[in-house]
Amino acid sequence: MTRAYLPFTRPSIDEATIEGVAEVLRSGWITSGPKVKAFEQALSEYCGNRPVRAFNSGTCTMEIALRIAGIGTGDEVITTPLSWVATSNVVLGVGATPVFVDIDPVTRNIDLTRLEAAITPATRAIIPVDLAGLPVDRKRLYELAGRYKLRVVEDAAQSFGSHWNGERIGAIGDFVSFSFHANKNITTIEGGCLVMSDEAEARLAEQYRLQGVVRSGFDGMQVELVGGKFNLTDVAARVGLGQLPHVVSFSERRAALARRYLDLFEKADAAGLGLGLPVADFSNSNWHMFQVVLPEARLSVARADIMAQLHEAGIGTGVHYPAIHLFALYQRLGWQAGSFPVAEYTGRNILTLPLFPAMQDADVDFVVETLISILLRNSRS
Repeated sequence: MTRAYLPFTRPSIDEATIEGVAEVLRSGWITSGPKVKAFEQALSEYCGNRPVRAFNSGTCTMEIALRIAGIGTGDEVITTPLSWVATSNVVLGVGATPVFVDIDPVTRNIDLTRLEAAITPATRAIIPVDLAGLPVDRKRLYELAGRYKLRVVEDAAQSFGSHWNGERIGAIGDFVSFSFHANKNITTIEGGCLVMSDEAEARLAEQYRLQGVVRSGFDGMQVELVGGKFNLTDVAARVGLGQLPHVVSFSERRAALARRYLDLFEKADAAGLGLGLPVADFSNSNWHMFQVVLPEARLSVARADIMAQLHEAGIGTGVHYPAIHLFALYQRLGWQAGSFPVAEYTGRNILTLPLFPAMQDADVDFVVETLISILLRNSRS
């Protein structure tokens, strides 16, 4: 029997949610409405009853957080060079300057031991990223932020369902931005939300969400600031409402698959092959992705060739992410190769393997066996 192609991710959407979406479509109220309100309420309860507003992406949420914080031209925002480029693009979007700090080679998150040296009188905020769902050390992060009176915009796009020392990500902290893109642990197809500290910030977020408009009564309308078109639809919100009850079970299944990956790679002596494995954190991470770092010096081919051979074998993979500062846009702004060697090496060699709740244990076995075989076949003599 031919094995079905195994993608690196696939959402799990149950029939009740599909039927719920059909009901929304039949209702005639398909843009922002009661389902968005219900979704925001459910998210707020999940995040310790903090104010939450839903948006059409987990990118605009970060930009809006920066705008609420008053960050703009002349300001600097510290972040990691190993992330989806949106993380730093939003800084440029408000007219501020992103300042990169290299990553920790073990966690692959921003190296907090290097962060303090990057702070200048122009620094106003930090955007940490929880790569693959593994949280940045929140205690150390907020100690630094507090010492220098910096705002924190947590790029928690990948860490919905993660924890830090027993607390849910989103339940504490400053601004927390989540993504519900189709490849995230829970999805609204496209979408995201912003968790804030108080209702005043939430009201500002609503203004930025829809053209700066404030309504009153039946016909009152005022515009006090420049906003955008960032509202979530009721169709998307209904998908989110169907996903939320599965957060724990999805995370548990992901963790079980990740544990199997780690056990099998250890038995195959991945360290002997030079393959870099993720931190085995089963207390904090939601295991959004399972990523390895290929042993560049030991291979006779580039990562793209390894990916092509896995694809030929029926296994989908991804790259999350190339180092941001090496993109042409950022090089034109002054960044150069060699500035952040750990992020650059990781960005060249990181490889996302399949991981999603509907995977079978046998799928993990197949991926590990196939990847090890390909690495051995393409190793330098």
